[in-house]
Parts: sequence; structure tokens; C-alpha cells
Amino acid sequence: MKVNVQSVNFNADQKLVDFIQRKLDRLENYYDKIIYADVFLKVQNTSGKDNKITEVLLSIPGGDIMVKKTCKKFEECVDECASSLQRQLIKRKEKLSAHV
Repeated sequence: MKVNVQSVNFNADQKLVDFIQRKLDRLENYYDKIIYADVFLKVQNTSGKDNKITEVLLSIPGGDIMVKKTCKKFEECVDECASSLQRQLIKRKEKLSAHV
């Protein structure tokens, strides 16, 4: 699957990009018709510790799935986004198999 990582107002290091690629590649085990994923990494200028925002847009046939999480670290956000997307993909696959 093609993963586009866009970091807003900072440069994401290669370790983070590779981590995102590995996490999102695992989603293909649950739903094999994923076209691509757009990942947006943002840092919010707030005094709070939870200032890292990660948005993942997953393009699949029949509509896109969007997940947005705010955490202390980008890795934590990507973990949460991936598990949320996993649940949604399983639910979508169950709906499709129920209609066939």
C-alpha cells in the first residue's frame, strides 16, 4: 500500500516514516482492498503535553475512512490510529460479507 506522510511545520525523520509504514501495512491483513493512506502529522502550539496530532485518511473502495488522534508522541498517535482503523476495517469487511 502507498503511504503518503506529510508533516506540517517540521520535518519527520526517516525512523518515524518507516514506523508509520510498518503499522499501516499491517492493516492489509484485515482488509486487502486498501488503495492508499495519507498521514498528516502536526504539532499544536499549546502548553499541554498532548500537542501531537496525527490524522490518517485511508482510501478504500466505497468511501474513505478518516481517523484523528492527539497524543504526547507521534508513535503513540499512530498506534491508536492503526487500532481504530483496524476495528473500522473489520466492521466494513463484515458488512460486505453479510451482503454477499
